[in-house]
Formats: sequence, structure tokens, C-alpha cells
Amino acid sequence: MLHTLSEALVRFGPSGVFLLAVLDSSGVPMPAAMDILVMFVAYKSPDRAYFTAAMAVLGSLGGNLALFLLSRHGVRRFFKPPMPGKPGRFREWFDRYGLVTVFIPALLPVPPLPLKAFVISAGVLRTPLAQFAAVILVARVIRYFGEAYLGIRLGLGAQDYVKHNAWALTGVAVGLALVMVLLLRMAERRRAAARATLQ
Repeated sequence: MLHTLSEALVRFGPSGVFLLAVLDSSGVPMPAAMDILVMFVAYKSPDRAYFTAAMAVLGSLGGNLALFLLSRHGVRRFFKPPMPGKPGRFREWFDRYGLVTVFIPALLPVPPLPLKAFVISAGVLRTPLAQFAAVILVARVIRYFGEAYLGIRLGLGAQDYVKHNAWALTGVAVGLALVMVLLLRMAERRRAAARATLQ
């Protein structure tokens, strides 16, 4: 089924990947993994590889923003707040590690981490929209453009390359996450200093 869907998306073009990315990131279960599709399209149509990656990035950003905004504005209707003093597992994790919990699973195809749960947590906890969007955008650009590159260079072996280098990729993701945390904290300090100056 994956092969049939992939072939259909190759014929339909990058707009099909965009639509699939929107649905996949907004919480609709999809029968095919975006990562495999991006690499497959890159292998079959190298001239459209990076445009397809860009469509995957935009679609994923749109889907994640939709889920984020739904969880933020519909929290009372769709999500039950945790008991006082007894935060849920994801809330406790998010309170402690912040947007790193969004960046790492957004960046890595392996190991499988529940990105949607962290996106919902970010919305419920009222994370600044610009910071959330920046984290998703950076992570998805690195992920999908990297997969397009691997698809062009390695063809059908790209997926095996990702699996065999899972720990190295995890280390890179953690390093990038730490850099992003530092940048976000520096930006927050600048904003705080600017507010203090105005007061």
C-alpha cells in the first residue's frame, strides 16, 4: 500500500506531499510515513526533491500550528486540565524541558517520540506562538531537506542509513536542541531588558 501511495504522490506532485503533511501533523492518522515519502520522491524525481521537501515543511508547519491553536483555544472543551499538584506526565515533562520536547521529536524520525502530545502540551501551556512556530520550522527544514538529500544520494538505501545512524542523529538533535534553548533564552532576556528599559 505504501508503494502504491508513494507512486501516486510522485505523479500528483509536491502538492500531494503538502496535503499529506498537513493531515499527518494535525493529528489525522496516515497510512504512510512522511519521511519515507520524502526520500522516495527524492529518489524517483531528484529535480523535484527540494521543492517537495519545502512542501513537506510548509504542510507540517501548518498542521502543527492547527493542532497547537486548537489545543490552546479549545483547551476547556477538548482537554481536561490536570489536578492541582498532580500534573500529567507530558505537562510535567514540558514544564521542565520546554520547547526542547517539541524540537527533538520534530527533528528526528527515530526514535519515535509522541510529537503530537508535546504540541498539545505547548498549546495548553500557552507557549508563545512565534517561538513554537520557529522551533517546528527549524526542525522540519533540517529533517525534510536532509531526507531529500539522502534520497538523492543514497536512493532506496536512505531509510537504512537513517536506521543505522539513529544514535548519531539523536546526538546531533540534542546538540541542536541545546543551541536552540540558548538562543530562545537570549531572546527572552533581550525582551525582558527592553521591557525594563521602557518602564
